[in-house]
Amino acid sequence: MLRRAGDGPSVVVCTTCRLSADRREDGEGQRGGALLSRALRDAQTGDPAYAGIGVEDMPCLFACTRHCAVHIRAPGKMGYVLGGFTPGPDAARALLDYAARHAASEEGVVRYADWPEGVKGHFIVRVPPEGFVAS
Repeated sequence: MLRRAGDGPSVVVCTTCRLSADRREDGEGQRGGALLSRALRDAQTGDPAYAGIGVEDMPCLFACTRHCAVHIRAPGKMGYVLGGFTPGPDAARALLDYAARHAASEEGVVRYADWPEGVKGHFIVRVPPEGFVAS
């Protein structure tokens, strides 16, 4: 069930997430999470600011009440699960901007003033890195 993932900072996308609170898929049968994953990869194309951020797919993050969920993580840093996104280029850029700031931070804590507008109100939970808790 587990498979090896990249060692660096990444956005893990729930590919089985609903499109919205009231729709499972778009008109072509695509789940919201799969659309968000594609939007993240499209946003990375040709933008060197996002080159060091991995985009990894995973079925179900168990955040089903907040469709289009992602886990932003990096080794030794606080991780975050966010959800409630509309899949598309705006959400993708906001998530990648936040992930880049998260990766550049010492402990995975980004000042609220530095959060992209597109991630505000989307945080569900923070997850301490293995072997640590926040003080």
